[in-house]
Amino acid sequence: MKKILLASHGRFASGIKSSMNILMGASDNLTVFDAYIDETNVETVIDEFYQTVSEDDQVILMSDLYGGSVNQIMFRYLNKPNTTLVTGVNLACVLEIAATENELSKDDIKEIVANAKEAMLVVEDNDNNEEEEFF
Repeated sequence: MKKILLASHGRFASGIKSSMNILMGASDNLTVFDAYIDETNVETVIDEFYQTVSEDDQVILMSDLYGGSVNQIMFRYLNKPNTTLVTGVNLACVLEIAATENELSKDDIKEIVANAKEAMLVVEDNDNNEEEEFF
């Protein structure tokens, strides 16, 4: 089974989960943690999360900001079996990873990250006033 832990500074993680619930319904494989909004320790949350993980589970840790304190703490868990860390996530990235039912290879995850990067664009008014196609 795939288990995902999304942690962020502030309420970004729970905001992503809220949007996901609207777009695809509740996801049993996604756990979120909003860091630094109370006294809860990031390491404690991650340790508790790993208590729910079996040796056959694929773990995908996700954080909001590369080099940020949450990401630095998650980095320490990369020695755990079947664990991958993705950082700088956006809604498109989390949606695709969570919605994919099968286990994901490293190449699959890299492709999802590349797709999520492509979803970030500067949208400009079309000079010809023609309708843009969104797909």
